[in-house]
Amino acid sequence: MKQKTHKALAKRVKLTKSGTLLKRKGGQGHFNSRESSKVTRNKRSDLPVSAAFVKNIKSLLPKI
Repeated sequence: MKQKTHKALAKRVKLTKSGTLLKRKGGQGHFNSRESSKVTRNKRSDLPVSAAFVKNIKSLLPKI
């Protein structure tokens, strides 16, 4: 039987062409107006996933 993609994880993680997994920075939902401009700018960029989790995440995402 084929392994299914973990859809909740697939929505949160992006695989780049070089094989790096990227995730969005946390704390973007609300209460952002009180943050400084510097913090707001830094929240726009994606972060690479920690190396400790990469193997587990890739096993849950067979298609990507």
